[in-house]
Amino acid sequence: MIVSVRYRLAPEHPYPSGVEDCHAALLWTVGQAAELGLDGRLVVAGFSAGGGLAAATALLNRDNGGPGLAGQLLVCPMLDDRNVAEPGEAPLDWATWGRTSNRTGWTALLGDARGGPDVPPYAAPARATDLAGLPPAYLDVGSADIFRDEDIDYARRIWAAGGAADLHVWAGGFHGFENQLPGAAVSVAARRARIDWLRKVLQATS
Repeated sequence: MIVSVRYRLAPEHPYPSGVEDCHAALLWTVGQAAELGLDGRLVVAGFSAGGGLAAATALLNRDNGGPGLAGQLLVCPMLDDRNVAEPGEAPLDWATWGRTSNRTGWTALLGDARGGPDVPPYAAPARATDLAGLPPAYLDVGSADIFRDEDIDYARRIWAAGGAADLHVWAGGFHGFENQLPGAAVSVAARRARIDWLRKVLQATS
């Protein structure tokens, strides 16, 4: 079963609206598990900005002593508000989502706080200083995706904290490649790897 969260969107609803909505939806799902026919094995998941929200929800859930999660599935997640082009800097734009677009998106979420010292990890998970105690993570990203380096670093830091993370970097993949080219070999492989991981983590917690 999939529970899709209609979270409030920036800039009309900046941080913390989105992550609060996602966390509330997680708690609601746990509370309704019996009625929904669920057995308690839950994975938070998201794509791009939604991947960032899924990672933030896992952090917030951990820090609030929330229910145990079987995993977190983070597809090309948007994790770091500092990965932007500043005025006067070469934009270094990528195929479908570049640093200028990234700056616009993070500014919509955080306003003047973007890039500053006080951005909390529930807004930008790359800001988290402690990644211990998180559910097993799956991260995948294309090698030509603007989020590549921040996603690789997030997986590396989960490993360093003693956690479990499966990381896939798909050669030649740009941001959203699977949606735009669903029949491409790399897209098929990415979906298969994701499904295999989901089966593994759900079976491990059954």
